[in-house]
Amino acid sequence: MRSSSKAPLERSLRIPSTRTPRGSYGQFHEHEPSSRRKRVRVVVVGGGVIGLACAYELLRRGQEVTILEARTAGSGASFGNLGWIVPAQMRPVPAPGMVAQALRWMLRPDSPLYIRPSLSPGFIRFMYGMWRHCNETSFRAGLLAHLRLAEGSMQLLDDYEQDGVDFEMHAQGLLQVFASAKQFDNHVRGLDLLRGHGFRPQVLDGTEVTRVEPALLSGLHGGIFFPDERHVRPDSLADGLARRCLALGGKLIEDAAVQRVHGRAGRVVEVETDDGRYSADVFLLAAGVWSGTLARKFGAGLPIRPGKGYSLDYIDSPFALHSLVKLMEPQVALSPFDGWMRLAGTMEFSGFDLKVNERRVRAIAKAPVEYLNDWDPSARAQRVWAGARPMTPDGLPVMGRFAALQNCYVAAGHGMLGLTLGPATGSVMAEAITEGHVPAVLEPFSPRRFGA
Repeated sequence: MRSSSKAPLERSLRIPSTRTPRGSYGQFHEHEPSSRRKRVRVVVVGGGVIGLACAYELLRRGQEVTILEARTAGSGASFGNLGWIVPAQMRPVPAPGMVAQALRWMLRPDSPLYIRPSLSPGFIRFMYGMWRHCNETSFRAGLLAHLRLAEGSMQLLDDYEQDGVDFEMHAQGLLQVFASAKQFDNHVRGLDLLRGHGFRPQVLDGTEVTRVEPALLSGLHGGIFFPDERHVRPDSLADGLARRCLALGGKLIEDAAVQRVHGRAGRVVEVETDDGRYSADVFLLAAGVWSGTLARKFGAGLPIRPGKGYSLDYIDSPFALHSLVKLMEPQVALSPFDGWMRLAGTMEFSGFDLKVNERRVRAIAKAPVEYLNDWDPSARAQRVWAGARPMTPDGLPVMGRFAALQNCYVAAGHGMLGLTLGPATGSVMAEAITEGHVPAVLEPFSPRRFGA
């Protein structure tokens, strides 16, 4: 895989580099020439990876696209995440046993999960919804829906490169590492469903784990290696998609937060920002964690709430990992990029509070001590980031047409799977908007399940 080489953007708008941004927040094919069908004007609200992937696919299909981003393109959750493209890891967050595990974690101030108590009716409804989906039936149905949606994702990424989208991508697989037998056995028992969908997990004992990844300590219980998983440097993918959208004739307007939505007869006519009004035939809400708030401006309700996560960047890391690594007991993950490494972890349901909690940062930084040779927990990360993932009560994204609006669609709520599901989301949403019908693969993700 190649690394991104960024030429200057020929525009006055900003694309984030590796600096910390302001704020914290079907297969590719030749499409029918636009001259044979009506050209559709689309406004995409949101310039993260999901919004950019949708805009890119719409432009490829000959549509006229304007992207409105409240901050800078790719500056929210698309910036500081792990960059994982891991279809084998598409487990919904609500899962069997999650409630008991959460209660145990709540007794530890540095645990991987934190829930700030609240009497807000919206918060209570959201948590009750998660509790209702912590069962085997909902979990398996959600996993199957994710797997079906993500079919062809790797080919879509390869097609991105072939079409000139410039980004850093690696294909060395993913290694889950277990220190205890209990978690290891639980995950091994769940591999049947993945094998049935073409995945090739390799179950490893403690000795085999260190052969796959020599940086690991000896004496670990075991691991599961998924050889086909990939990862990208997330800001480079957002950057590459934005540049390609511009090259295809799209417009990207930054610092353009939608303030008002104007409609008539069950249709949205235009959206208004502080700097102007934007009319279109179709509107797509893809604003990540802010989609729940913005949906109310469209007259709809979406239970999308922030789940805060952290990442730590070690620019001069001495650890040259061979693959992605996930430390299963502390739920800390490691992504090696060109010349540096990122650690990430935790899930906080604490509203839109994006302040950095140093206790949680220290917990992430010390987690590799029990797994990696010579890891120094006192080594200072060169960059610490906290951002909000867009979470839903059932752990599934919200994608499709709003029930009461003829020309409005949504693609949001991807949780920790935005990069994994991004290419497929772009493809199917562009199909839905261009062809005027919602593909069957999107049925489990319909906003109508929330009455939206």
